[in-house]
Amino acid sequence: MKKLRLLLIVGVVGLILAFVLGQLLPNFRTTTSGLQVDINDPALIKKGEYIARTGDCVACHTTLGGEDYAGGLPMLTPLGAVYSTNITPDKETGIGNYTFDDFNNATKHGVRRDNSALYPAMPYPSYQIMPDEDVAAMYAFFMSGVKAVKQENKPSELPPILNWRWPLAYWQAIFAPEREFIPETKDAVLARGQYLVEGPGHCGSCHTERGIGFQELTLTNASDAFLSGAVIDGWRAKSLRGEHRGLGTWTTEELVDFFKTGRTDITAAFGAMAEVVEHSTQYMTDADLYAMSAYLKTLTPAPGEEVTLPVKEDVTTQKLLDGVYDSRGAILYVEYCTVCHRADGKGVPRIFPALDGNSAVYSNDADSVLQITLSGGRMPNTPYDRMAFTMPEFINLSDADIAEVVNYIRNSWTNQASEIDVDDVVAMRHFLSKKPKTGTDIAPDLSIDAAPKGAGK
Repeated sequence: MKKLRLLLIVGVVGLILAFVLGQLLPNFRTTTSGLQVDINDPALIKKGEYIARTGDCVACHTTLGGEDYAGGLPMLTPLGAVYSTNITPDKETGIGNYTFDDFNNATKHGVRRDNSALYPAMPYPSYQIMPDEDVAAMYAFFMSGVKAVKQENKPSELPPILNWRWPLAYWQAIFAPEREFIPETKDAVLARGQYLVEGPGHCGSCHTERGIGFQELTLTNASDAFLSGAVIDGWRAKSLRGEHRGLGTWTTEELVDFFKTGRTDITAAFGAMAEVVEHSTQYMTDADLYAMSAYLKTLTPAPGEEVTLPVKEDVTTQKLLDGVYDSRGAILYVEYCTVCHRADGKGVPRIFPALDGNSAVYSNDADSVLQITLSGGRMPNTPYDRMAFTMPEFINLSDADIAEVVNYIRNSWTNQASEIDVDDVVAMRHFLSKKPKTGTDIAPDLSIDAAPKGAGK
């Protein structure tokens, strides 16, 4: 009993000390910039609006049907949902009382005004390399260029204890140490592209695998794990490195086109990437889009991934044209898919994405194909193409039929991919039953004149 009592006392004292240290740790992350920010300077506000677009702030801090930047968007984690916060200049529920240093510490260091650590759903490990001057421009934009919205922040749905803030300070100390931007090259264009990818663009938040602490395995190209692909929100965020199933078959010009319009002659953005294009990359300058695309094309293939795939002859097209449906998958494809994607799997350029030769289709992970088949989706709405086309959902097909048609698409024509089974379909259905709808799950106004707010600025 004495030993048990002693252990209990030691445990309580240890917890108290850990709590106290956890409260103090954020103080070692915060900084005082000394910058005086004129939040009424029109040029600074305009610059800040552009930087906020490169950071894609609106996508996470705006919920479906909600006011811009008023928060409330649920972000699903394995432990429960975390909701984005109100970052409008409302003084009661938003950031209207934030000084520039408060804003800078939250954006770059993950410490909010009350000295509590922010959840790592906020990509401050990436934003940390942004210059204070750029964050100051964003501050001017959010204080003077964004409408104040009074909307209370939602508490997280994480279970008790796991929703405590002070342990996050330890996460930050381990996984988000202080760092600066280090260019890989003296080439100004490539260095700018690297900065956009590593920093405000926070591409690694989706395209880099996470570790046991939900941290990005790497924040820079110092490791081949950087941008080598990951599964997030039920989508396969493809590898952005140089292997065949990554960006090996893409040209720099195709990447620029994709970031600007959300589509190429072969593929189109859906899901989370459609939101990135719709809210962020379509607003970026051509110079920044080129810099980012050129930098991505310098990334070497991920270790162990195929640089090329074996040549495969297309025997699918002729069979379909001849009416030879030699599998259940072929029958389902003809019934539900050929009207848009055609017998040759080439689709219609910039309207219906190709299925043959589309690396998003024959990815090693079939999650994206499964999700869009079951739940549908739409392309991003931009002014550069006439309409944002919608993929219908086929959720009423049986699990077995979904598995059949997905395997057929992933292994027909010249495609080569691993096969899925019914259990994979069941798992995706279960995931989708809990997933909240987002803007790119809803069909937009498809009139020719339709364009997103602020498009073309």
